[in-house]
Amino acid sequence: MKFSINKITPYIIAIATFVFVSLAYFSPVLQGKKIQQSDITQFIGSSKEIVDFRKEHNEEPYWTNTSFGGMPSYAVSTYYPNDFIKKIDKLLRFLPRPADYLFLYFFGFFILLTVLKVDWKLAIVGSLGFGLSTYLIIILGVGHNAKAHAIAYMPLVLAGILLVFQQKYLVGFIVTSLAMSLEISASHIQMTYYLLFLVLIFGVFQLIESFKNKEIPHFVKSIGVLLIAVILAVGTNATSLLATKEYSEQSTRSKSELTINVDGSEKTPTTGLARDYITEYSYGKAETFNLFIPRFMGGTRHEIVENGELQDFLQEAVNKGLNPQDANYLAQISSMYWGEQPIVAAPAYIGALFIFLFVIGLFLVERKLRNWLLAATIFSILLSWGKNFSFLTDLFIDYVPLYNKFRAVSSIQVIAELAVPLLGILGLKALASSEKSKEIKIHALKWSTIIVGGLALLFTIGGTGFFTFETAMDLQIEEQIAGFLDAIVSDRKTLFVNDSLRSLIFVALFSGTIWLFLKDKINNNILVIVFAFLLLFDLVNVDKRYVNDEYFISARKVDKPFVASEIDKEILKDNGIYRVADFTKNIMADGATSYFHKSIGGYHAAKPRRYQELYDFHIAKNNIEVLNMLNTKYLIFEDGSRREAVQLNPEANGNAWFISTLRIVTTANDEIKALDSLKTKNEAVINSKFVSNDFSTNFSKDSTASIQLKAYKANELIYESNSQTNQFAVFSEMYYKNGWNAYVDGELTPHYQVNYVLRGMEIPKGKHTIEFKFEPTVIDRGNTITLISYLLLLLIPVGWFFVKKRKSNV
Repeated sequence: MKFSINKITPYIIAIATFVFVSLAYFSPVLQGKKIQQSDITQFIGSSKEIVDFRKEHNEEPYWTNTSFGGMPSYAVSTYYPNDFIKKIDKLLRFLPRPADYLFLYFFGFFILLTVLKVDWKLAIVGSLGFGLSTYLIIILGVGHNAKAHAIAYMPLVLAGILLVFQQKYLVGFIVTSLAMSLEISASHIQMTYYLLFLVLIFGVFQLIESFKNKEIPHFVKSIGVLLIAVILAVGTNATSLLATKEYSEQSTRSKSELTINVDGSEKTPTTGLARDYITEYSYGKAETFNLFIPRFMGGTRHEIVENGELQDFLQEAVNKGLNPQDANYLAQISSMYWGEQPIVAAPAYIGALFIFLFVIGLFLVERKLRNWLLAATIFSILLSWGKNFSFLTDLFIDYVPLYNKFRAVSSIQVIAELAVPLLGILGLKALASSEKSKEIKIHALKWSTIIVGGLALLFTIGGTGFFTFETAMDLQIEEQIAGFLDAIVSDRKTLFVNDSLRSLIFVALFSGTIWLFLKDKINNNILVIVFAFLLLFDLVNVDKRYVNDEYFISARKVDKPFVASEIDKEILKDNGIYRVADFTKNIMADGATSYFHKSIGGYHAAKPRRYQELYDFHIAKNNIEVLNMLNTKYLIFEDGSRREAVQLNPEANGNAWFISTLRIVTTANDEIKALDSLKTKNEAVINSKFVSNDFSTNFSKDSTASIQLKAYKANELIYESNSQTNQFAVFSEMYYKNGWNAYVDGELTPHYQVNYVLRGMEIPKGKHTIEFKFEPTVIDRGNTITLISYLLLLLIPVGWFFVKKRKSNV
């Protein structure tokens, strides 16, 4: 019993440490406060109807009408049946958000280091350093929770894979299958996709080593075990994956049917996102030094230099007659960041000590692990350069499956975020072990100090001569106010030199500490303590520049971030079903309007593709006929005094209406162009693929005909119609073939895509009840696969255990 307690003591200490540090860093959560995350604020707006539906009906709607005219809730917020892996995830994320994600960072990396046989004390420190990497903290600050969630499980997946290759097949199978299930359930496919690259690179080096050591049978067996584990992990997430795949084929991540641009020019065909959109956030080559020196490129737009040249310059300009408001405006738009990316929330600082130890690891860590982590780091950095290294990026966009489905190529640096600390800790482990001679260790220390310390020294002393520290915006402002450029460049140089010196000091201090250790002046415990102090002091101080207590506000304001304006209240007096266009906001990046109304816009990274195209071709050009067919009853805009005003649109077509003419076209190009001149109250456009030989295109006008929406639920709409002749009805609802069914008096009836995005169907004469129900088959299909996968995930390890036990008893 005593042995068992001693064996688990390090894990108890580790978990207690991780809980303490997580809560200490995000201490306002202990006061009941919550972090204000911009993306989550928008998500709350987008998911409001879904959440309300869930509370009222105790079921999932799987559809929402408050964003982009209507879309599946799979991409917003959905609870899938029998999602047991989510329950395991909730057990692991028992702390208040975002401390829960920080804890997961620590925990997963600790398990990985333990599998690699790193001493538990060093593993705790290394895990804290990994989790406090600036990039991993800042994504919590802005609300990229799904990304953080997926990154947190990456080390756990690697731990399972390593266990299998260590010939601990059963334990490795269990860890890999569970970790991969959790990874996929985090619902950030881009991060999981990047993890696949890291695993494939590992597999290549493992295959090479297996070939050299004549261990191919072990390699094949390991791959077989891992494949089964991954297949079951995919199976446990089948419902969400199938639903997401189904929607993705209709989203902006899929191939467009259009072959023209908005201006009519020929469109470059693509099976995914546009190349410029994918590479918009490309890391600059020189910007890579941010991994080592935090404000190498000025940090962020919001950085300031207290009592700096820019502040003095603006104050002097005010004294000479510059309007104080203009001076304040200049201060707001002046960015210390001088890199090439549009927006940077914080530099992706891994830590000077981890970079230093990474280089030491190149000298001391065993070849198989060293080559894997070095190759992965280089691969990650080169691809993060995006358009700045177009040869490689274009190669991946054009030929690597799925690569063109994801934007922000700089995000692939998450591989380096994991690989650099991992090799760094393994390097420190090698320094502390007795496997290498002191001469080899001193040699590694000397050259690592020269390389890393020398680089920091070079930037500290002469680095300001290597760069201009200018941006295009600076030059525009300089044309208006002479002297501005010199002031802002001076401040940027100050940040550059200060942080270069800062990294130099950390490297020098720890290099000296390691030298004392190698000379037997201090012991291993002191080495780890000094490392912990320097590492945490370094990272926490940088992190706090960008995510600190000021990010936290009362829980009430986070949970209910939007307050109805007088205009919102006025609109909400109308109890009908209609849409609102808020032109005071960026319509296609606006979750706020969806909180109160059914918006023609919304907020999501993967918007419905056809709706995005409708916006680009027509809504952005204020095509009133398109707004009418979307039943846009209220328009919010800025009046002449730049105050919000609302206008009733009396021409809105309503929830449904009868038209007299169907205009048949043969291509998506013709569909979208037809809306230029379409009189939507009287005619509709339909693609010929929906038209059969006996399809009617002209309908007699019936002045007595009527069709009205009688009941509304997010996933069910009921209309009543009455006409003396057959009519064709257009509904101001989004067409989505995978789930929406139409019933006339309870009988399933075909309906079609008209006016590029809407629903239409022929209604027989007489009085009828028309029901639209969202009945996606993908949920039941996925649920069956999920239950089978869970059963196998339980039976395989149990059966394996008993078979193994039986063999050992023979």
